[in-house]
Amino acid sequence: MSDLNHSLYNDFPQYAERIRQLKQEDENFARLASEYHKLDHSVRGLEMRDIPTSDENFEQMKLRRVQLKDQILRMLQ
Repeated sequence: MSDLNHSLYNDFPQYAERIRQLKQEDENFARLASEYHKLDHSVRGLEMRDIPTSDENFEQMKLRRVQLKDQILRMLQ
């Protein structure tokens, strides 16, 4: 079980101001950040319930979260 908060602000504190700016100015970034936030919230909720990691849907959710984070990081840089 993981209790780490994977919010964009926690994972990329060096980009906090850029995250705020892009959320306001870039519709695509705001959409991706929102999707990431919702997905991260769902994944962490399932992790807290000790969902087995072999569950295919759960694994797909975690993979999508990583993909979104990578895409967001590229936009921040």
